[in-house]
Amino acid sequence: MSIKNIEEAIESIDRLVACKTGNSLSFIQKVFLRETLSEIKKTYAQIAQENNYSEPYIKQWVAPKLWKQISDVLGEKVNKTNCSSLLETHIDRGLNSIGVFWKDTRLQNELESPEGKVPLESKFYIEREKIDRDCDRQILQPGALIRIKGGRKTGKTSLASRILACGERHNYRNVWLNFHLAEAEILTSPTKAIRWVCANVTQQLGLDSKLPEYWHEDMGNLVSCTLYFQEYLFKQISEPIVLAFDEVDRLFDYPQTARDFFALLRSWHEKTKDSPIWQKLRVLVLYSTDFSLYSVTPQSPLTVGMAIDLSPFTPTQVSELARRYGLELTAAELKRLVELTGGLPYLVRVALDSSVRQNRSLTPLLQDAATDTGIFARHLSAQLWNLQKDRHVAEAFQQVLLTPTRLEPHIAGELKRLGLVRLEGNRATVSCELYRQYFGSLWGRKIAALDSRSLPSCKAG
Repeated sequence: MSIKNIEEAIESIDRLVACKTGNSLSFIQKVFLRETLSEIKKTYAQIAQENNYSEPYIKQWVAPKLWKQISDVLGEKVNKTNCSSLLETHIDRGLNSIGVFWKDTRLQNELESPEGKVPLESKFYIEREKIDRDCDRQILQPGALIRIKGGRKTGKTSLASRILACGERHNYRNVWLNFHLAEAEILTSPTKAIRWVCANVTQQLGLDSKLPEYWHEDMGNLVSCTLYFQEYLFKQISEPIVLAFDEVDRLFDYPQTARDFFALLRSWHEKTKDSPIWQKLRVLVLYSTDFSLYSVTPQSPLTVGMAIDLSPFTPTQVSELARRYGLELTAAELKRLVELTGGLPYLVRVALDSSVRQNRSLTPLLQDAATDTGIFARHLSAQLWNLQKDRHVAEAFQQVLLTPTRLEPHIAGELKRLGLVRLEGNRATVSCELYRQYFGSLWGRKIAALDSRSLPSCKAG
């Protein structure tokens, strides 16, 4: 290893140790590391004598502590024999030992919050190539209906925004409706909910509302809404219109409204098959869990159109995302990251973003990830709060932590919506090791402490 590379290696190791422990390498540790990496090898006795230390101190204290510190930050066993080759390998890749481009400060300025959708021009958006390509083709088809299913924070909104962008490139008019923004008072009433949809579509298209002219009590909500689109909105807008309905799961808590809304979408989809004016309509439906888990109506629009089920990232996709963060993960780091997060996109992004922002190796970050002070603390706290809200859901998840469990459909749907489980039919398993570790260790003392009367007490699993 050249003198230049030796100094670069020492600088990188010193930074890593400082980030992990808060303390830099000592003078004698740097001297010992420098001599170890040098082509001219020296004995413990020579190093001790030249620097006014005793040989036992160098051999029994300085060296073991240094190798442990370097092993901790690299995530693999390092000793006097392999240190030079390991560090040289990392430097030859143009990276430091954890894969962070320490000298490329531009990367820090390019970072985005892992929260929310990934911006259209973001370098951190990972395409699911076939899915993205198929959706772009489908949205250009007259009367297209695309239903995108995935648990929370799996990338539904990021994918949908790219589908809308594809439509915009073809001069389509886009409308985005999020049912999370509709008050309970509105969703409780089918009439108010359907009119809410019409009013918001009208406003986003930049038109004046003419609901009173087209709403006829004797004809009912579904016919009135259909006529409003057909006789007014479609005649005012010459371009195709894309309606994106987000957080559709919210309707499952309002069965009558859900039945009417889904019946409306299904009837519209049928009209697109033979009505030219309806063929200008394209629909996106975003939801988190299987519609069949909720007994709302057998005639659901979620059984028609093109179905997209967003699965977790594969190891290859995780590795590619890490590369875009300026990280070259070792095989061990990649394996551990995928195991802990289950490949869930949001969790993967939080881990990689934290590694770069903190200039720390993934290895120590992942070691305490499933704690109240780790990199996922805020997210885990939110999930804990979600479980607090429903005693039955909490009890069910307690069972899933212990063993894969067949759940009642509604309970399975709620846990799937939260992203806490994966489902095969109604049989649920924990979606990732992070949730298993966190809730398994904290359930008894934390959840029960919050409300021992309404939440189950259980032992750490």
